[in-house]
Amino acid sequence: MKTLVILSSILGDRSHSKQLADHLVARVKQAHPAAIITIRDIGAAPLPYFDGATAGALFTPADARSVEQQRIVELSDTLVAELQEADRIVFAVPVYNFNLPAQFKSYLDYVARAGVTFRYTPEGVPEGLVKGKQVFVLTARGGKAEGTPSDTMTPYLRQMLAFLGMTDVAFIAAEGMAMGETAALEGLALARQRIDALLLDAPQAERQVA
Repeated sequence: MKTLVILSSILGDRSHSKQLADHLVARVKQAHPAAIITIRDIGAAPLPYFDGATAGALFTPADARSVEQQRIVELSDTLVAELQEADRIVFAVPVYNFNLPAQFKSYLDYVARAGVTFRYTPEGVPEGLVKGKQVFVLTARGGKAEGTPSDTMTPYLRQMLAFLGMTDVAFIAAEGMAMGETAALEGLALARQRIDALLLDAPQAERQVA
């Protein structure tokens, strides 16, 4: 399986969501030394802000684009190609002020493209075109909100990913990261255990892909 990892924390190696992603990648390499893993860190190298010029470029016909518009579209095309080529996708997403980082929101805006990653049927029903992916969403937050109304990010991401066709999604949260060292260590340990348990299903998924 080809694994794509999207990191979105601004904290680099101090990021708890990145630590979870590193753990998952290590487990994948341990089980499959020849695994193909692509890592894109949009926290360390943010995408250009998704603004009016960006949206305009994506909606301009190919034969009418300026050089700058073509550059923007090529970046979006690259991000979409990474998604479509991956069998397993890992989104490492910290919680900032109850929601996802601006960097990751821009990423979603770059890859959500009508006719490319989603379309509407003649009945007006949306259909996601990024299908057949095994998706892990690894989150980290300072407090504890999983499964409560305070967790506003998980429902949004579940809806957004499903809109793009990604319905086989496992959410794994490391909680209590700002509640003292003991709570943080316990939260990370529990999240790593959940990652290990979910990866036990990977061999079956790989047989299906093969």
